[in-house]
Amino acid sequence: MDYVSALLPPFVMAVFFIGVIRVIVKTQGGTNKAKEDAVVDAAIARAEGARQSSTRSDA
Repeated sequence: MDYVSALLPPFVMAVFFIGVIRVIVKTQGGTNKAKEDAVVDAAIARAEGARQSSTRSDA
């Protein structure tokens, strides 16, 4: 019975890991890709704008 208790946690973690990878792969692309890309682009633009405004105020 010790082998079952030794193998169960790695097996459970492997199953959950495979599930997470499957979800990540399934959610890549598709109909929401353009919307997700737009959100990321807006966040990057906002961060760059904040960085540029802070360098202007430092000068």
